[in-house]
Amino acid sequence: QVQLVESGGGLVQAGGSLRLSCAASGSIFSLAGLGWYRQAPGKQRELAATITRGGSTDYADSVKGRFTISRDNAKKMVYLQMNSLKVEDTAVYYCNLQGPFSSSWGQGIQVTVSS
Repeated sequence: QVQLVESGGGLVQAGGSLRLSCAASGSIFSLAGLGWYRQAPGKQRELAATITRGGSTDYADSVKGRFTISRDNAKKMVYLQMNSLKVEDTAVYYCNLQGPFSSSWGQGIQVTVSS
């Protein structure tokens, strides 16, 4: 059973930075793909960034060049460094772990960017 717990969200002014962290339990972390998704009010959940077990990354066009996803397999952690934040980045951010047979989600954490 995989559990994911996000931290690091909060309120920040436009142009600022935040670093989200996601702590995972379970034994499959190093074998799993990881991702950060976000859901803004009234919108569907969307992909922000992913990282494969080999370390390859992919980003939504809207965050490319501003966000960086990384992982630490020894600590079972995945991070999302968010720079040059915009008001439109305001959303609940979710950590996702894609294992061989199932997908797990964190409870989500609020990020609010003020103008």
